[in-house]
Amino acid sequence: MKLNVQKRIAASLLKAGQNRVVFDNTRLNDIKEAITKADIRRLINDGAIKAKQKKGISSFRTNKLRLQKRKGKRKGIGSRKGTKTARTPRKRAWITKVRVQRRFIKLLKIKKLVAPETYTKVYKMIKGNQFRSKRHLKLYLDENNLFVKKK
Repeated sequence: MKLNVQKRIAASLLKAGQNRVVFDNTRLNDIKEAITKADIRRLINDGAIKAKQKKGISSFRTNKLRLQKRKGKRKGIGSRKGTKTARTPRKRAWITKVRVQRRFIKLLKIKKLVAPETYTKVYKMIKGNQFRSKRHLKLYLDENNLFVKKK
């Protein structure tokens, strides 16, 4: 029993490829007799002709990877493309470092742990790139006894 014409018409009506069109085996005689688009449309509505679901691409592995990356994994040396400065530009690194240090001395000034003149002096030193990090800044303040003594 050849049903090529019916399959072609059904495919155009279902907006699917001919390989995705499936006929109900119990209603093959009805399908054979259907020769117009209207007949095929009626059979589609009755459920005698259906289209298989499209095969999709699963995003399970992608989501799994995304979760790992969100946790900070998969960022080792082997996964990196680009130099250190390409990944975080020098300017961005500088901005981050300076902001951390400025926030720290501002906090010390608010808590009255450093004198206002010390604050100004250290602020300018930070601007001049004197300190590598917040820890280095803290070490400098400790070594030079710039913390205000509590009475």
